[in-house]
Amino acid sequence: MEENAKAQTSQALLRRMFLAAIGSAQPALCVPPYLPDPASLGNGRLIVIGAGKASAAMARAVEDNWSGPLSGLVVTRYGYAVRCERIEIVEASHPVPDLAGLAAARRMLDMVRDLRADDFVLCLISGGGSSLLPMPLPDLALEDKQNVSRALLRSGATISEMNCLRRHLSGIKGGRLAAACYPARVRTLLISDVPGDRPIDIASGPTVADPTTCQDALAIVRRYGLDIPQAVREVLESGRGESVKPGDHLLDGSEVRVIAAPQLALEAAAGAARQAGYAAHILGDAIEGEARDVGKVLAGIALQVAQREQPFPSPCVLLSGGETTVTVRGNGRGGRNVECLLSMGIALGGHPRIHALAGDTDGVDGQEEIAGAYLAPDTLARAATMGIKPVDYLDNNDGHGFFGALGDAVVTGPTLTNVNDFRALLIEAPTR
Repeated sequence: MEENAKAQTSQALLRRMFLAAIGSAQPALCVPPYLPDPASLGNGRLIVIGAGKASAAMARAVEDNWSGPLSGLVVTRYGYAVRCERIEIVEASHPVPDLAGLAAARRMLDMVRDLRADDFVLCLISGGGSSLLPMPLPDLALEDKQNVSRALLRSGATISEMNCLRRHLSGIKGGRLAAACYPARVRTLLISDVPGDRPIDIASGPTVADPTTCQDALAIVRRYGLDIPQAVREVLESGRGESVKPGDHLLDGSEVRVIAAPQLALEAAAGAARQAGYAAHILGDAIEGEARDVGKVLAGIALQVAQREQPFPSPCVLLSGGETTVTVRGNGRGGRNVECLLSMGIALGGHPRIHALAGDTDGVDGQEEIAGAYLAPDTLARAATMGIKPVDYLDNNDGHGFFGALGDAVVTGPTLTNVNDFRALLIEAPTR
């Protein structure tokens, strides 16, 4: 009974840390300080546009803190809409784009054409915008973009590589949206979900100059052996997909602000751990690589703490963020956070003092409406009693299936923000 109570306490703390990370990146907190000065608009209009899983909540934060007139359109993931009075909210598909997103992208471009120099465009961008604003170049169809998206999701490519390819197939990303707003002033507010917080990689940079080229995109196609439509290959090989480059005068009136990021979320989680009496150590906010490999590395560090009191003494919490990848080989339900956690659990071998939680701060790990999962010291033992073999589930890329069968999934529902992966390992003090 005592061990069970201790496990429940550890699980509750891990969940509090996860919720603290999510709470720190809520648009209601981070949007208002970056709104324009009403006096600076003069006779100009405020137009709000945007895309991403957090964009509807960001729009609501604008409405709640702006008393003057405004209008606009933002597109978010199905289920992530927030009621707004003056800004239209459209829902579309993620991670594979659909016709609703295409229609929204076209309307958004129409909305910002023919603006005046005294108009002000506030662009609200967060993770997920790449799929939610699918505007194929004239020589391409939505189906081409969908096929490329599916190939990328299965490839193991990094988010930076994915978005490089997407930018060179898009009529709205890679700075094209900001260019369409010229000569109006543009301020982009970013909630970062990418390692390094690079604006060009957040929703594929619709308002940011792009230093990469069509040749860079082709190199990614070759690197991962992507099966892409012939029309896509021709656009890249011809150079017709080139994006807006640094120094282009059409971006002279455009500025970018990162208002929430993974590091800030990890710091909030660390604060929750310290309040509970645990030392907290942030290992990194930009960790990338195959999810199963990252899981093994994190397990190795946790075991060194538990067995050697190095590099930190226990009890403590190890925190990390970033965006891992999954090269899909099986036909499971996927999810990079649960794949990382499952691999970690196998490597830990049921160590009695190590607990962990891994989840996506947007509430969706992969294509599942599940944020992530919890790993307990007895996870492997419980699986064995049910005849469940964790290695088989890992081989099948079915972390969701594994943790779901054990009742250890973490479900938050739409969080209305997105600062990427969250991982926490809690190492208890040794029994004296």
